[in-house]
Amino acid sequence: MHSHIKETKSDKIFTICNYVLLSLFVLSVLYPLIFVISSSFSSAQAVSTGKVWLLPVDFSLTSYKEVFKHEAIWTGYANSLFYMVVGTIINVALTILAAYPLTRKDFRGRNIFMFLFVFTMMFNGGLIPMYLLVRDLGLLNTRWSLLLPNALAVFNVIVTMSFFKTTIPDELLESAQIDGCNDFKFLFKIVIPLSAPIMAVMTLFYAVGHWNQYFNALIFLRDANLFPLQLVLRDILVQNEIDPSMMGDVSRMEDRIGLQQLLKYSTIVVASLPVLIIYPFVQKHFVKGVMIGSLKG
Repeated sequence: MHSHIKETKSDKIFTICNYVLLSLFVLSVLYPLIFVISSSFSSAQAVSTGKVWLLPVDFSLTSYKEVFKHEAIWTGYANSLFYMVVGTIINVALTILAAYPLTRKDFRGRNIFMFLFVFTMMFNGGLIPMYLLVRDLGLLNTRWSLLLPNALAVFNVIVTMSFFKTTIPDELLESAQIDGCNDFKFLFKIVIPLSAPIMAVMTLFYAVGHWNQYFNALIFLRDANLFPLQLVLRDILVQNEIDPSMMGDVSRMEDRIGLQQLLKYSTIVVASLPVLIIYPFVQKHFVKGVMIGSLKG
């Protein structure tokens, strides 16, 4: 029989307060998202007059039709997908190749390399030296300007090192070496297959970073055909610059203002979809990866 500890009055009050506070926190996080989605599916008049509070009012797909008619959004979407996929592959590969050797006790000079990594995390030259470096390397106004300067995050290397130290025992390496396995085979056939959780976490970290980046694109890119989606979204949300082609055949100013608001909400939804789709697949590894990163040793 299972024993049950009777809760005291103070314990019940504490539990109720926790549920209330957590419920309020969840509502505060969910309501903006629900509001944006509901507004994007509402009519322009309902949005401009403030009738939308929770559910869509006068259900309409006008904003999405206008968004997907705009060529710059499709180009930005394709560019962001390219930066996210290719950039994440480069990031994860470099993180694994940097973290694993630094965990090997037989790697000479690993403390020096670790010092150099941590030094770059604490100190950097700043924006202007970074711009001059990218320019001198001939990367300005190219896709590589968004992929190479931030190809490796030292913090993620440290987290990955902690995972290797706690997951890959030295005895496993010794047994593999006895069987004739060299370092490259051990890395690609044993270490990487056992590192699926941390690779999923790193993929999420890097992918979200690439998808949301706009500052580097704003500085390094001039060709509109290379702009990521976030720059297009910035023009709509921050600068309120709407291409007349996005307005369709609307003639009245009131309809233009309402459609402008709709476009803001619909572009937010469109820009958030990839991250929302990726997250459920790596969520089960997310907590484990974060907890591993909190361990020291």
